[in-house]
Amino acid sequence: MLIHLLRQYLKTYKWQLLLVVILQCASAVANLYMPTLNADIIDNGVAQGDTGYIWREGGLMLAVAAVSVACAIVSVIFGARISSAFGRDLRDAEFTRVNTFSHREVSKFGAPSLITRATNDVQQVQMLVLMLLLILITAPIFMVGGTIMALHHDVPLSSLLLVIIPVMAIFAVIVVRMMAPTFKLVQKALDRINDVLREQITGVRVIRAFVHDDFERDRFDGANRHITKLQLRVGRIFSFMFPFIMLIMNLSSIAVMWFGGHRIESGHMEVGDLTAFLTYLMQILMAVLMAAMMAFMIPRAQVCAGRISEVLETNTSIVEAAEPVRTFPAPGEIAMKGAAFRYSGAAEPVIKDIAFEAHPGQTLAIIGATGSGKTTLVNLIPRLFDATEGQVMVGGVDVKEAGLQELWNQIGLVPQKPFLFSGTIRSNLQYGKEDATDEDCWEALRVAQADDFVSETPGGLDAEVAAGGTNVSGGQRQRLAIARALIRKPKVYIFDDSFSALDFATDARLRQALAPVTRDATVVIVAQRVGTIRDADQILVLEAGRIVGQGRHEELMETCETYQEIVYSQLSAEEAMA
Repeated sequence: MLIHLLRQYLKTYKWQLLLVVILQCASAVANLYMPTLNADIIDNGVAQGDTGYIWREGGLMLAVAAVSVACAIVSVIFGARISSAFGRDLRDAEFTRVNTFSHREVSKFGAPSLITRATNDVQQVQMLVLMLLLILITAPIFMVGGTIMALHHDVPLSSLLLVIIPVMAIFAVIVVRMMAPTFKLVQKALDRINDVLREQITGVRVIRAFVHDDFERDRFDGANRHITKLQLRVGRIFSFMFPFIMLIMNLSSIAVMWFGGHRIESGHMEVGDLTAFLTYLMQILMAVLMAAMMAFMIPRAQVCAGRISEVLETNTSIVEAAEPVRTFPAPGEIAMKGAAFRYSGAAEPVIKDIAFEAHPGQTLAIIGATGSGKTTLVNLIPRLFDATEGQVMVGGVDVKEAGLQELWNQIGLVPQKPFLFSGTIRSNLQYGKEDATDEDCWEALRVAQADDFVSETPGGLDAEVAAGGTNVSGGQRQRLAIARALIRKPKVYIFDDSFSALDFATDARLRQALAPVTRDATVVIVAQRVGTIRDADQILVLEAGRIVGQGRHEELMETCETYQEIVYSQLSAEEAMA
């Protein structure tokens, strides 16, 4: 996927890339020509006392320098634009792919890792692309061109290059092999520090409530010190590398001056040729240094590219059928036939042998102990997970054969952990229906028993909502999430423990207001409170992922021991049979 994206990128920006190549070549050639001009001025102008020659050649040098600078500036501008565009497209590709992931794929990578891969990893690859455009072109020209020009000025003295260049190349290879494993650890450490920081920001209330500030500070400090240790390891390698490179460059200059001086003394070399040779030597060594810098960047970018490729090449487990069904012959109907779900690698299924039917106008309730599989069951209906066995039907169509957009348009889901997006109350409600009017919003808020606190909030529908809805209470967040589902007016409503943060009075008023609104729809309620579901047309009692009771409240009170235990733990015998 990454290779395909790179090919598309090269095809899209081929003319800009060609321009950068031409400009970089022009700048490099101009720089290679400068030392020869300088040598001519020294040997034919300064040595001969020819002021006119000095002015003419000096003017030519200024013109060549101006061309070199102009080409370099323009190439850097275009190179930065191209690399930034590549980074933009890469982030977009990652974001698009992650948006297709089911809960299984998101859990596989983890949210902190996905964030790092879409930000820091992309930045590393983007920087490598920029350096490739600016260095990969000029470095070979300087190395090859500089060597040719050095041979042109003095062949015997050029034999020094046979020693200098291999020494630097071998050193660069050694350093790269030392740094590659460390870069991989650095990216994983970034994932870890993002994970810790994300937990501490989102869980700040819990941390303070349990007075764990010191513990969390130590945990973050541990992750921070770990990444610091790894980066210091990289820094130590760099600190050893640059002095060594400077040592080679300075020793090379001394050797050229020493042997060049003897050749000048013997009359085999001019002073101008020696200065030009020194300049070409520095250009060659700088080219080797730039190539070494590229070699240092490649391992980290390679690690990052591999991590990005993992995301781009991971296909979602929720795949739309080749010829999806776009219409539903029985809108609102829900059925499961022997449905089961097992997490990848798990020894036992989370739920098994689930079978029921629910029709429009009916309320299906699901109750059971914590961990009994209630949320997993309802997540099979909108196909957030795919059943590993059996069949899940919505509107008379197997969900695996239905078009995903059409399926999701049939369903209004209020998840167990209601999430609000940063913006306003209006924008969050319009998440359920983009063209919802203010009247639609207020009607949904009225049914959800949220109109009172919204009307009292400064700004009303335009009141600001923080990311995750952290600036409203849990009960308010639940009611806004319910209103978001109601405004959609779907054929199926799924309330996954969506009344847990409401007091009994608000719960009762909400269920009473819901009745006329959901009259023609199928309602699925997951709840812990018996009072919320006792009037349901059908109640499923789950235990260890299996249905152990199915029927109305009165029937289950006579036939299902598990249901009786749940009821008597919440209500008195008189209340239970009332």
